[in-house]
Amino acid sequence: MKKTLALLLSAAMALSLAACGNSDSGSGSQSNVEEKIVYAVEAGSAGEAVAQEKGFEYSSVASQADALMEVASGTSDAAIIDLLMAGAMIGEGTSYPNLVQGEELTTEEYGVGCRQGSDLAEYINYVFSQAYADGTMQELAETYGVQKVLLEQGEVAEPTIAADGDIAYIQGKGTLVVGITNFAPMDYKDDNGQWIGFDADMARVVAEKLGVTAEFIEIDWDNKIMELDSKGIDVVWNGMTLTDEVTSSMECTNAYCQNAQVIVTPGE
Repeated sequence: MKKTLALLLSAAMALSLAACGNSDSGSGSQSNVEEKIVYAVEAGSAGEAVAQEKGFEYSSVASQADALMEVASGTSDAAIIDLLMAGAMIGEGTSYPNLVQGEELTTEEYGVGCRQGSDLAEYINYVFSQAYADGTMQELAETYGVQKVLLEQGEVAEPTIAADGDIAYIQGKGTLVVGITNFAPMDYKDDNGQWIGFDADMARVVAEKLGVTAEFIEIDWDNKIMELDSKGIDVVWNGMTLTDEVTSSMECTNAYCQNAQVIVTPGE
């Protein structure tokens, strides 16, 4: 009898300790601070601006392609990139078949940036107007899969070219120097190392109208305004979001595409 009582007491104590342990574990899990997601974003991009605005913890990288690499390698939990790039770079049949698109955070518009006071911006608007009217713009958009986000271009009169303006400067040297980054489907290299993409091809259309050759230079996106002002490039043409910072620092064209910033995560 005593032995049985002792066994019952021992079992009761064990159950009590187990219950306490479970209680402590539950309490601990409730008090734990939820782990923050670390987002990879391109430095100086609209994605970085969204991350700052929303108070996200993030890591800045050199490009949106690098942001996707961070997620694929597990260095970052998620990336914030352009919807257009997500469509070209993630999912079945792409470079990152195991990454998936998540929440759409913002909508935005793309424009082309020129030096402040430049007459080139209005000339590009004129070319946009002509190219949209004759179907060239829509044809190129379909080639690169951006037709759904292409914005209609209204009629624009051909501007007068000033003798001392930016257009005269560009025609004088014979080249339109286009600042870009590797950003498919807007600007990227084909198998022969040539820059192609919707933006690259439209830049060539403008250069042809001006009677010059388009030259593409890969730039540090953070330094795009400095590159323009120093005349290292003549135009920023790379799926550039028309943010307040951009429009206050450059002479910008009309918007030609509507895009969004989206979250990209590993697939389940």
